[in-house]
Amino acid sequence: MFRNLINAFKNKDIRKKLLLTLLFLFLYRVGCALVCPGFNLASQMQAELEGSSTSFFSLMNMMSGEALSNGSILALGVSPYITASIVIQLLTVAIPSLERLAKQGEDGRTKISFYTRVAALVLALAQATGIVIAYSSAIDTTILNLPKWIIGAGIVLILTAGAMFTVWLGERITDLGVGNGMSLLIFVGILASSASSISQAFSMLSSNIDYLWTIILFFVAVIVIFALIVFVDGGERRINLQYAKQIKGRKMYGGQSSFIPIKVNSTGVMPIIFASALITLPQLIINIFWPGSGAEAWFAKWLGTSSWLYIVILALLIFAFSFFYSQITFDPDDISRRIQQQGGFITGIRPGKPTADHLRKIARRITVFGAIFLACIALIPSLAFKAINDYTTSVLINSFSATSLMIIVSVALEFDKSLEAQMLMRTYKGFLN
Repeated sequence: MFRNLINAFKNKDIRKKLLLTLLFLFLYRVGCALVCPGFNLASQMQAELEGSSTSFFSLMNMMSGEALSNGSILALGVSPYITASIVIQLLTVAIPSLERLAKQGEDGRTKISFYTRVAALVLALAQATGIVIAYSSAIDTTILNLPKWIIGAGIVLILTAGAMFTVWLGERITDLGVGNGMSLLIFVGILASSASSISQAFSMLSSNIDYLWTIILFFVAVIVIFALIVFVDGGERRINLQYAKQIKGRKMYGGQSSFIPIKVNSTGVMPIIFASALITLPQLIINIFWPGSGAEAWFAKWLGTSSWLYIVILALLIFAFSFFYSQITFDPDDISRRIQQQGGFITGIRPGKPTADHLRKIARRITVFGAIFLACIALIPSLAFKAINDYTTSVLINSFSATSLMIIVSVALEFDKSLEAQMLMRTYKGFLN
């Protein structure tokens, strides 16, 4: 990857794209440092996020690079857009009109992108309103001497505008830079959160030097997990295809061999995000509408991030969402129909329904291993909290959670592939030498 970066900077066009990408990412981090006026959120959010790596607010804070805990104008980050994208993607499968629209080429994708932005705006308004209501005590009315609800409405508008500005930055990176803009914004946010946690952990060494061994062991475990994620991410089952020879005019076509790659972890980090969002949604609703109630205490006791019931339910949800998301992203019937139309077949399998059944059977078996891998990776932070009651380790685990590690690996690999594609388009002489 570093060799590709060095070679890319030698090309004028790619160098310009990389510099624009860095400029947009810099603007995003500057926006994350600007505190929203009249909203002293930092002190209250610190208590909310401490000791939790999979709560709703913790996930938002991690992806935004601690912009939420700082009360920044970009506190919502890309969370509304990511949620809107997931919802639109699910509706595309469920609603036939959206499915037809997605198959209409560039015009259809443009309309779906517009619907996604509208959904992101609605979700940003809802999330900003929920945050302001949940932390209404953090609103400072001494700035303008106005009623609390007016200042709160202004804060909602500022946070919503910040979320849409983040969406605009992501789209500009995708259009003018290298890689997927939204993914890179999340990537930079996670790296910023990780850097802050590392600095906080090392600052504790002055009080107790024994923390050094804990930090070293933790980073060794992180490197091992990184290697495991990269290893599984590259694992795939290749199903061999053969294409029959066809004579058209005086030329012969076909007679080639190819394969269908089915990745072990084809769903990526989505099942973890789905499961974490679903299991923390009741907690978010209770915190907003019934703060300090008995329901909040019961939920924290029995479904808190350190309870065994939470660990079991999270594992089951990840397992279920892995199969659900795999069925959405991988359609054996459609693949079988395309293979048959192109004159291809799987060796030993008849075209049509037998091919679809064969692909479905293989996909289910591979998804089982991918779901087990995701469940094990996702439960490492929760099990570590129960096994190690150490504040230094808990600070690091909050930033180096399973979700953040998988996002870092997947975005880095995606960026490297995008960079290679840009270099290949320009037929750079030193490409991959």
